[in-house]
Amino acid sequence: MAELLLESPLEGELIALKEVNDPAFAGELMGRGAAVKNPQGKVRAPFDGEVTVLFPTKHAIGLHSTAGVDLLIHVGLDTVNLEGKHFTAHVEQGAEIKKGDLLIEFDEAAIRAAGYDTTTPVVVTNAADYGTITLSLGAQKVSSPGEGEEEASEAAAPAAAGTPAAAAAPAGPNPAYASMPAEERVAREILDHIGGMANIRSAEHCATRLRLILNDKDKIEDKAVENIDGVKGQFFAAAQYQIILGTGFVNKVYDVLVGMNPALVGGSNKEAAYEQMTTAQKISRTFGDVFVPIIPVLVATGLFMGLRGMLQNLGVEMSDNLVRMSQILTDTAFAFLPALVCWSTMKKFGGTPVIGIVLGLMLVAPQLPNAYAIASGEAQPIYMNLLGLSIPVVGYQGSVLPALVLGILAAKVEAGLKKFIPDVVDLIFTPFLTLFSCMIVGLLVVGPIMHTLELAVFGAVRAFLELPFGIGGFIVGGLHQVIVVSGIHHVFNALEIQLLASTGRDAFNAIITGAIIAQGGAAVAVAARTKNKKKRALYISSAIPAFLGITEPAIFGINLRFMKPFLYALAGGACAGAASGIMHLAGTGMGVTVLPGTLLYMDHLLEYLIVNVIGFSIAFGLTYTLFDPKE
Repeated sequence: MAELLLESPLEGELIALKEVNDPAFAGELMGRGAAVKNPQGKVRAPFDGEVTVLFPTKHAIGLHSTAGVDLLIHVGLDTVNLEGKHFTAHVEQGAEIKKGDLLIEFDEAAIRAAGYDTTTPVVVTNAADYGTITLSLGAQKVSSPGEGEEEASEAAAPAAAGTPAAAAAPAGPNPAYASMPAEERVAREILDHIGGMANIRSAEHCATRLRLILNDKDKIEDKAVENIDGVKGQFFAAAQYQIILGTGFVNKVYDVLVGMNPALVGGSNKEAAYEQMTTAQKISRTFGDVFVPIIPVLVATGLFMGLRGMLQNLGVEMSDNLVRMSQILTDTAFAFLPALVCWSTMKKFGGTPVIGIVLGLMLVAPQLPNAYAIASGEAQPIYMNLLGLSIPVVGYQGSVLPALVLGILAAKVEAGLKKFIPDVVDLIFTPFLTLFSCMIVGLLVVGPIMHTLELAVFGAVRAFLELPFGIGGFIVGGLHQVIVVSGIHHVFNALEIQLLASTGRDAFNAIITGAIIAQGGAAVAVAARTKNKKKRALYISSAIPAFLGITEPAIFGINLRFMKPFLYALAGGACAGAASGIMHLAGTGMGVTVLPGTLLYMDHLLEYLIVNVIGFSIAFGLTYTLFDPKE
């Protein structure tokens, strides 16, 4: 690897990182470099580049050079607690910088008087790309050798090294972290077992999981990570290393990591993960990115329908105006579904979202025959002649594929137009030509073809779900959580949206709720069979989210680790899915299952409860009877 020589961004005394009184920097978990002891109060740019991160407290700054070096300058130790006091920033995040530019000023005397060490680590966070990294300041030079060079040095002087490099990783909890808060201890132990901060390419988190993109996944010590007190499970999926920490706690651990390396803020896992995905995962992720922003609206619509159904079942009389108002709540999103889909697609593919909204609205323009009226025989399509072909022109209320394909096409057309239309008239001609060309193509070509394909695909899916004796539900219920583990389950969002738009009900939701609660049932059974109180408490906390529709903690924290509970849960899901298919159960909405999903089934509550009881009981019974925790 190429060696790297950098000039120090601060005046002072250069020291090796191992002399810094902070285990994360001293252990080079943040990256390799050096530190400046007793620094003077000015941080200057050591190269040309840009400011990638400026922490709100101004105590740390991340830089990216034109040559590709990512540098973190962390003024003082634990100075984040000063909340910006004694610091003055002279640049903003995203600013271009030239070598020698003043970046930050700080009052080193005031910081020391406040009880903080002013030693300033200067580390290269993408150190894995380089060999020896040297920081220079006048005649002073401090070098940090690369991994291979360290091994060579240890081999040449085994007596000094004491132990092989492979044994350097701690075998158990690091005593140095014992007095730290739980979130900081967990963050540092995770770094110890994934190759350090320098191995993290980007990071983010969801409701329960810390999601990391790593430079070298071979450095993961998965068993050691699983044994960290506070970690409920870990797995590698969708090109991300995902560590299950639980709701609330994951935020705290992530904040600790960001505090240790502000350069992680603003990083995008999606782009980094997308590069490493399979084709199937890329397609699924694209569907997810398009439809996930729409789902909350459709969830709310389904809940409104459930509440209306409950009131009607209870015999509550509703006036015409009240019914009309409820229909506005429940029908609007589906009537204008192409506008939502086209907007989200344009946004996903880099186009102007408002153009997507207008194109989607053109697909349901009032001048066109309404799709629902055509389906009921109350209206007829308008036929237009194109190259001798008679093409039916209709509205696409409730359609998904025509809006999805048209949104992709419009984003590409707009990007192509921007390449040759002068900037001075871009604001006028680009939107005009995009809307005009895509409206013609959408109504005469894309719409008819995609709508025909849509009817065929979703007709086949509905027929499969309605197979006799619940066969379709048995297969879907048994395999759904396997597909969730593979990371390609987002593709089902389009299916559920289309089912709701075309039938007003979602049979798929009814099938998968049994598969979800089955994973919770198996996890509860493992907890019930476990005698160790600490493990039992951990298993119960991992099982609870499954009853709210979130299975990852139960799957990756318990069931998949032991495998048999996962298989027994699949059996429970299959049986529950078959029951759902036999009873022709379907929800009024999507996006919520198990306990929260009850509101989607107020008109078929007994059947919904039966499906959930079947899924839970079979998974729990098989696991409790056949699984031995000692295995």
